[in-house]
Amino acid sequence: MTTGSGGDVDMSEARDITQHRKFPLHSSKFISLWRCTSVSAEEAFLKVNVEVYIRSAVRLDVLLFPVRMKQEYQALVLQATSAERLRMGRKIQTLWGGYGQIVRVHLQGGERSSVVVKHVVFPKESRDTDVSHRRKVRSYQVETHWYKNYSTDERCRIPRCLAAQSFGEEQLMVLEDLDAAGFPERRTSVRDGEIKACLRWLANFHGLFLGVPARGLWPVGTYWHLETRPDELEAVTDTKLKAAAPEIDAVLNGCRFKTILHGDAKLANFCFSKDGSRVAAVDFQYVGGGCGMKDVIYFLGSCLDERECEKRAPDYLDFYFSELKGAVAEKEEEKKNISELEDEWRRMFAFAWTDFHRFLLGWMPGHHKVNRYSKRLTQEVLNKLAENSDGAKS
Repeated sequence: MTTGSGGDVDMSEARDITQHRKFPLHSSKFISLWRCTSVSAEEAFLKVNVEVYIRSAVRLDVLLFPVRMKQEYQALVLQATSAERLRMGRKIQTLWGGYGQIVRVHLQGGERSSVVVKHVVFPKESRDTDVSHRRKVRSYQVETHWYKNYSTDERCRIPRCLAAQSFGEEQLMVLEDLDAAGFPERRTSVRDGEIKACLRWLANFHGLFLGVPARGLWPVGTYWHLETRPDELEAVTDTKLKAAAPEIDAVLNGCRFKTILHGDAKLANFCFSKDGSRVAAVDFQYVGGGCGMKDVIYFLGSCLDERECEKRAPDYLDFYFSELKGAVAEKEEEKKNISELEDEWRRMFAFAWTDFHRFLLGWMPGHHKVNRYSKRLTQEVLNKLAENSDGAKS
């Protein structure tokens, strides 16, 4: 389930979900949570039923009630699609932090049967002095710029942007409906072939934009980039990692080989063909420059647990690089340097993983991704930095 940028479902989104879907009351779990813990009856109901909802992997466009849209917004959709009429569908999801919603709009009298509209609404109570709010505002500006000015090919499919326009404190993006384009499936768990389909997409995406400047995008992609997360860094209690964070960031930013990153390449942001062999990607709020390993580690961490990471990550990394070699086969300069690129980016794997681990420790230290695998890689990186420092002194 796509839950917006930078995290899992939170309580505010859970409430939105329960307001738009009739959940069965899983009474035994509900009563246990309500009576045996300190949570309220409402929170117990939400926790039990949202967990069931997420696991069920039902389609998100079967929520109960259609949404409304202003006439001027409807006019933009009709103009962008050359349709004669439209019918509002149901909400696909609420954007992270309550910053709007994504809805499906059904069309008549045109070439398309439907489109997806990303409707961003900046909360009135948010302030420009709020770091989190400024980051979100910038992220939607970046995403709009991305869709209007960048394009990919069939090997790394994204939705086509039909229109993007600002209306004061609101933004509208009219996007191709990937369900209708042959990518109707979403996954909450994946098999080997589906993991490889996503890694293939990332390899082709990175290969396509290898060496391309991230103009108009985030200079450094990903939503956990150190410069944009001062509050989370301050909250880190691991003093050694906290002290090393700027150096880790500098190592990643100092890579010789850079590409454009998706920036939020979790499993929930991939749409699958029915057989799972092809994927398209959505949610480009944190697209920007950097080392391709940042996308790879984040994706693997979104679909593998710590045991699977220990066992399978090396093979998946080999697969990614084999696909990347194919992706740059027609680029003479990149093809010539592919061995050096692979050597550099393989060394960056642990650094990229540690960089995200640093963010999690400051944002949600009890997160399930704060595990032994992440801690092991982090210790390896800290040891490496210490060795380099000792070597420089001697």
